[in-house]
Amino acid sequence: MFLGLIALVGCQRPALPSASAAAVRDPLAKRVLVVINRNSPESVQIGRYYVQKRFVPSTNVLEISTGTAEETTRESFSVDVEPALRSKLSGMRGQIDFIVLTKGLPLRFVEGRGVDAYVSVLELSQERREAITNSQIKQMISPYVGKDEPFSREKFGFYLVTRLDGYTVNDAKALVDRSLAAKKDLGPFVFDYATNRVSEGYGKLQAKFIPAMEQLKSRGFGVISDSEKSMVVPSQPIMGYMGWGSNDSGFKLDEYQKLKFKPGAIAETFVSTGGRTFRPTSGGQSLIADLIAQGVTGVKGYVSEPFLYSMAQPEILFDRYTKGYTLAESFYMASPIIGNRDVIIGDPICHPYPSNH
Repeated sequence: MFLGLIALVGCQRPALPSASAAAVRDPLAKRVLVVINRNSPESVQIGRYYVQKRFVPSTNVLEISTGTAEETTRESFSVDVEPALRSKLSGMRGQIDFIVLTKGLPLRFVEGRGVDAYVSVLELSQERREAITNSQIKQMISPYVGKDEPFSREKFGFYLVTRLDGYTVNDAKALVDRSLAAKKDLGPFVFDYATNRVSEGYGKLQAKFIPAMEQLKSRGFGVISDSEKSMVVPSQPIMGYMGWGSNDSGFKLDEYQKLKFKPGAIAETFVSTGGRTFRPTSGGQSLIADLIAQGVTGVKGYVSEPFLYSMAQPEILFDRYTKGYTLAESFYMASPIIGNRDVIIGDPICHPYPSNH
């Protein structure tokens, strides 16, 4: 779908916001299962940090032992991870809606499917869990897409899975700190047009920027957009970002690295392999790991080619988030497909805006 251009590496990490809000206990934490890989010191550090900061009950932690490489096989996963995960979820029936995976756990299967996406549909029918080809993908239409209501696994049949990851352990921990420091903010929200993405499916997706911006502006939020060739890089930190990353013909690495975010900010870049790795690399498409290093609190990426219909819908993502839904709910309501190649980064229960639902 997309041509690889430039990878973003070497971003400087901004100062962390205060995590004094960590003393606040959120009742949603009781609905979160945290999965830790004992074989990965990174996973152990990050997972335990999240459990401590979010006051996740100790009964809501699953420790497994598996490989630490980002890529794994289905065979390995079916032995090391899946049985323990199924058993844990079975014993907590009706209690868990969110699952948090951590850096140090496998990211994708060798055939290209995302581990996180597979875990989200673990308890769906065999047919839905195995649908990974383009011809089968219609089976994976999300029952939660476009909804405007709180999530429940009991109602919708799958789990909202997010990951705490980044180039470093500190980057992943910072996602937690920023979630805890997040508060209601009127923006701005940036919509970065690409002049080379105006035809066919690309154009249809980009056209949705208009209703998305109108919704936000009608509710008093600040919006910044630009249809020119140059990238949109505000001088001030932003609350939301949507653009084409290295698929934008106007993409400039040095400009992109100037993007800064407020605590609680979320983003989507329409880049088909932006979530393929969370390790410093060179070559290929832009990586969402750079946005994490630059201060974003939540971001969606893809471990391999997801096709356009998997991308988060612009008119849903920021609308739901600013209505008080959680980070995970907002991304999943905006995502037409589940169980495919998505990876959603961040604390799933981050919700800086007061609920009006």
